[in-house]
Amino acid sequence: MSSEVDFDTIKSALKKASEKLVTAQIDINNARYDDSVSRAYYGVFHAISAVLLTKGLHYSSHSQLIGNFNKEFVKTGIFTSGYTKILYQLFEGRQRGDYDFESNIAKEEAETYLKDAKNLFNECKKYLIYLGMPDDDNTGVL
Repeated sequence: MSSEVDFDTIKSALKKASEKLVTAQIDINNARYDDSVSRAYYGVFHAISAVLLTKGLHYSSHSQLIGNFNKEFVKTGIFTSGYTKILYQLFEGRQRGDYDFESNIAKEEAETYLKDAKNLFNECKKYLIYLGMPDDDNTGVL
């Protein structure tokens, strides 16, 4: 990892990811399943952003973020290909929840999306701790 990487920025991205996942759970608790899936996706979006920052990479485009996560971390074997599947499923769920007028995301589906998002978040956090990010619980405990 480059010495230029700013752990404070990475921790901020991870904290934002954690906050989105907390909001996703609140949305499930309040039967707002479309919003829950959207928040779960953005939780993963920010967690992946934190991981990409370890290589000095930052993207606001969803397709660039997903593509470069796959290039830098999945194809290199750092993360398994199962996380790519989760990432694409969350992205598609977010698209449905945010843009379909008659979305029919059920509670069970939203819960599955959130469980998968938390799993990917936790793997990102473990990787960042492995790289030397201090674990002071300010980035969320799931």
